[in-house]
Amino acid sequence: MKQRIKNIVEINDNKASKVFAIFIQVLILISIVTFTMETIPDLKPETRSLLYAIEVFSVIVFSVEYLLRIYVAESKPKFIFSFFGIIDFLAILPFYLSFGVDLRSLRALRFLRLFRIFKLVRYNRAINHFTNAIKSSKEEILLFLFVTLILIYFAAVGIYYFENAAQPEHFSSIFDSLWWAIVTLTTVGYGDVYPITVGGKVFTFIILLIGLGIVAIPTGIISSALTKSVDSNETEK
Repeated sequence: MKQRIKNIVEINDNKASKVFAIFIQVLILISIVTFTMETIPDLKPETRSLLYAIEVFSVIVFSVEYLLRIYVAESKPKFIFSFFGIIDFLAILPFYLSFGVDLRSLRALRFLRLFRIFKLVRYNRAINHFTNAIKSSKEEILLFLFVTLILIYFAAVGIYYFENAAQPEHFSSIFDSLWWAIVTLTTVGYGDVYPITVGGKVFTFIILLIGLGIVAIPTGIISSALTKSVDSNETEK
């Protein structure tokens, strides 16, 4: 019995496993849609009751799935504290915490329902390729993040010295300048804070050029790792 359940809840090539995986994926999407619809103001009581019924049904299914995965796991503690084990737990936790309790005091916990999106990772091969790509290039990504943080700090220091005297209300300290550095290096440029001095404008131009490179570097790293992951999978097949 345990092996039969494992063949269903774990991803296998048998029909029952595929049907179960599709059912869970559809239920996750329905759950996310109902979560979104709950934010619509002035919903009819009947609609809210229907959404709540869908939520209860989803939680029951996800709870049973979670318990079954613990049951069939070779090492139960290892599964419980694994990435997917934690995601499965967080997907159902908000419902049980808010059961019979005034949700106004626990409204923030409802956002944890968004962790159900991550449950899709288990069933989607394309997302699995992306996850493998991230894992294989984690050292390069960490190095990139470290260099980016250094550049953000230097950008904040630079713009502070160029603009502090001209705009003390916007660049009163390096901490205040960090916001400008972040939105400029990421090429977002909200326009709420911008340089007015010649030196500040020239410095901003240089930072923008660096920002274009910062956007391109992780794209290249991940795309290269993703290609390797897909090629490796095809080779195994």
